[in-house]
Amino acid sequence: MLIGVDAMGGDYAPGEVVGGAVAAKSLLGPDDRIVLAGRVLEIIPHLAGADGWEEYISLADCPDVVGMDEAPVEALRTKPDSSIAHLARMHKEGQVNAFISAGNTGACVAACQMYLRRLERVHRPGISILMPTFHGPVALCDVGANVNCRPQHLLQYAIMATIYAERVTGIKSPRVGLLSIGAEDAKGNDLVKKTRDLFKAHKDLRFVGNVEGRDLFRNICDVVVCEGFVGNVCLKLMEGLTEGLFKGLAMQLASADSNLRMRAEEWFKPIMARYDYHEYGGAPLLGVNGICIICHGSSSARAIYNAIRVAKEFATQGVNELITTQLLRYSGNGE
Repeated sequence: MLIGVDAMGGDYAPGEVVGGAVAAKSLLGPDDRIVLAGRVLEIIPHLAGADGWEEYISLADCPDVVGMDEAPVEALRTKPDSSIAHLARMHKEGQVNAFISAGNTGACVAACQMYLRRLERVHRPGISILMPTFHGPVALCDVGANVNCRPQHLLQYAIMATIYAERVTGIKSPRVGLLSIGAEDAKGNDLVKKTRDLFKAHKDLRFVGNVEGRDLFRNICDVVVCEGFVGNVCLKLMEGLTEGLFKGLAMQLASADSNLRMRAEEWFKPIMARYDYHEYGGAPLLGVNGICIICHGSSSARAIYNAIRVAKEFATQGVNELITTQLLRYSGNGE
């Protein structure tokens, strides 16, 4: 498998990205290789300490970089030699089998739409993240790819995220919840009410009804569906809350005696690791005709390493093939 990695994407690129690619050597089989795309002169210094990197890493020189604050479509149009656009073209031409970026999310989505297109019957791709909870991971889709949704889009998100949760995380018969402002059928806006009717009518979904934001952590469902605006707000709120809680604990421990502090640090280490988004690597853009893993902008080397792992699992489990098969089975897709 050939895995393209955007070396210039993210707050800590290219150093952390290159570090993650080097660490991912342990994930690679004899036929696997990583392609680092970006400004080669900036990448090379970060490979200096990696003996034998040429055996599993190739470089693709891309002089342009899409900034995190740039308008996605305009950036792709004016910067055709950016690492994001280059990797999307490489994927389309079969020069890589997946690509990973911690760069501009909108540009990644737009590049996939432009070059890879969508899987058959898919109306809108959606980004699905895995949220760590005490009861195991919960897949949330969409978290930002599509902010103007119709009920049919949300139904497809439910189908795609169910397949992803089942095949990649090993959840058997995932329970699906529709994010709303109340569990009752009468709650929610017009989009939620119409979507709920579609979910109820779909025999292949294990639909458990409307769920509220707090239910995401109550072992009520394994997949949560919402439109991208709401999903992105949920994602950022959870990240900020988690960060704030751990910082608050650290401040409290700073004033404790050394023995208590050492014991508490040992207690909290596994919890912090479990709820650290770096462990989950990245989120797949479900519904595109290829494999695109979108990472957090502040991704560390560990996050990039895990994103490469996710890309390999996604391909091995045949997620895209299953999505296509499932959508073709469904005759009520509005086409």
